[in-house]
Amino acid sequence: MGEQPAREHRRPEGVSDQTVEALGKLSEALEVVEHARGHLYGFHRLTGMADLALGEAVDLLREAGHDELADRVDTELVGRNVIEGRWTFQIVEEYDDGYYDTFKGLEAQARQTLVGGRRHLFEAEMKQDRRTKGARHHEAAPDDGSSQAASTGGSQVKP
Repeated sequence: MGEQPAREHRRPEGVSDQTVEALGKLSEALEVVEHARGHLYGFHRLTGMADLALGEAVDLLREAGHDELADRVDTELVGRNVIEGRWTFQIVEEYDDGYYDTFKGLEAQARQTLVGGRRHLFEAEMKQDRRTKGARHHEAAPDDGSSQAASTGGSQVKP
């Protein structure tokens, strides 16, 4: 058990190497977009935290008797749009509703149309090529504990 990849990670019959490679590249691009999206959300959170800290700075400047500077920071910077007409939440929403949703939809449609929705076929095939068959910690899929290597804790050396 565990030597064959799960059905959802096996290439459907008749699907070419080029198709699997193309879907792998599309998936890779989506992963980069997911990473970029994480940075965008980080930008959103950090900018919001900075704005809240600015409010505290304004209060402290006033308490220290620096009313003119406090007024200027308060009116020119606290609550200011980060780009014309937008706070960061609006940037995030536009990104999500436009580019990101379109990207995710097209990637899912490509997988559905070409390989019945299966994900990570390129990586699954790479795993099959790179693993040492029969060796502990190189199983094709999670093991149910029935293999000898899993039950004895033994490992095997690559041939």
